[in-house]
Amino acid sequence: MIPATDTTDDELAIARRIAAGDRTAFEAMMRRHNRRLYRLARATLRNEAEAEDALQDAYLHAFRSMSQFRGDSQLLTWLSRLVLNECFARLRRSARRQNVIPIVDAPAAIERADTTRSHDDAPDQALARAQVRALLERKLDELPDLFRVVFVLRSIEEMSVEETAQCLHIPEATVRSRHFRARSLLRESLAQAFDLAERDVFEFGGARCDRIVAKVLSTLSDDGSWPIGRVKLSLLAGE
Repeated sequence: MIPATDTTDDELAIARRIAAGDRTAFEAMMRRHNRRLYRLARATLRNEAEAEDALQDAYLHAFRSMSQFRGDSQLLTWLSRLVLNECFARLRRSARRQNVIPIVDAPAAIERADTTRSHDDAPDQALARAQVRALLERKLDELPDLFRVVFVLRSIEEMSVEETAQCLHIPEATVRSRHFRARSLLRESLAQAFDLAERDVFEFGGARCDRIVAKVLSTLSDDGSWPIGRVKLSLLAGE
């Protein structure tokens, strides 16, 4: 395990290189944190295109202000604040355009698990993963704004309580309570979805029912077990 001081020194060195205009270091930094920061933006804005735009603008701001990074927190935490600030600004602008009360109040509001497909995944496994991922994303989007980003930072990005509090500028106790509430709401919502899905497990009807009935009757007719004339007469008689 790399000591915290070594990590801080390494990040400060990277920040100095970027501040000096080293684009190679900046590109490496973006690639290292892209997925985590995008998920944070996506969870906050609930729109993929908006999340990409917000992340790009946050990166541009980071490049221009990298000299301000002092190593008081991890570089990811510092970048996360920039991403959240950009997202909140977009939400406020959107709220003003719609002439409604903003759904967030500055930083007080607001992997998914790793969705990288394995090369060994069969098509049906990939489809199942995509369906589960879509369900999780939809249920995350339905979480109240105050809880959603806390859940993403804590459960998906695996930030500590302290780091999450720093990103959102809220007390650590608030992080803990919102995270607990978010998990409870998500668990309840998923349970309801699975309860409904259980009723349709191995659903059998419609075209599938008709297909099997037709195949069985056809087989009986072909081997002489049930003459086709009798089948037709029975069907016409409503037997």
